[in-house]
Amino acid sequence: MEVTGLSAPTVNVFISSSLNSFRSQKRYSRSLTVAEFKCKLQLIVGSPASCMELDLYGPDDKFYCKLDQDDALLGSYPVDDGCRIHVIDHSGARLGEYEDLSKVEKYEISQEAYEQRQNSIRSFLKRNKLGRFNEEERAQQEAENSQRLIEEEAQASTIPVGSRCEVRAPGQPPRRGTVMYVGLTDFKPGHWIGVRYDEPLGKNDGSVNGKRYFECQAKYGAFVKPSVVTVGDFPEEDYGLDEM
Repeated sequence: MEVTGLSAPTVNVFISSSLNSFRSQKRYSRSLTVAEFKCKLQLIVGSPASCMELDLYGPDDKFYCKLDQDDALLGSYPVDDGCRIHVIDHSGARLGEYEDLSKVEKYEISQEAYEQRQNSIRSFLKRNKLGRFNEEERAQQEAENSQRLIEEEAQASTIPVGSRCEVRAPGQPPRRGTVMYVGLTDFKPGHWIGVRYDEPLGKNDGSVNGKRYFECQAKYGAFVKPSVVTVGDFPEEDYGLDEM
């Protein structure tokens, strides 16, 4: 077969291997030597570069030739977009050996041993009193969270179920609907207001993560914070969603 040089600086090829069942599509520079190309393939197929044999197949999966000269440029072979380069491993590894993670030995350390380490993230946080090891900051956050819950509960107590409302969330146009739920939820902490919108402008049907809080059609329900809800005389508006 005649070996020709192609002018495009990069080539988009498929990579397959005798060690696994999947194919990867990658783009490589034609200026790479075959030896350099093998080093890049190590990260994809898991085979050591020194144990690789490379076969080149055309876009029609017809065998072209072997890439058997490590000092030759990738572009000196008839490698074109859509070709496949198949890596044959000679390291002795078995098919699928690098795909089954259950066979990979994992390093484990007990909590007691990890606690004794001086170069761990936990020890760093302790020494510098950061994160959950900053008692003053943690106490302040707990106080702020408690105050926020008190304020939310007070706001929620002024929003009766069944009342008409208007929701003004930041970055969104006003939406009108009916209050269907007021209280705590399982999906997020704090007090929430469940609203059935007049039009399909919501995110759910009154249920979240399999738990139902109120009944409504799909896309008509939403949960918002009490601070963005105003109750009052808000008749239904014509959003023009029925117009063709």
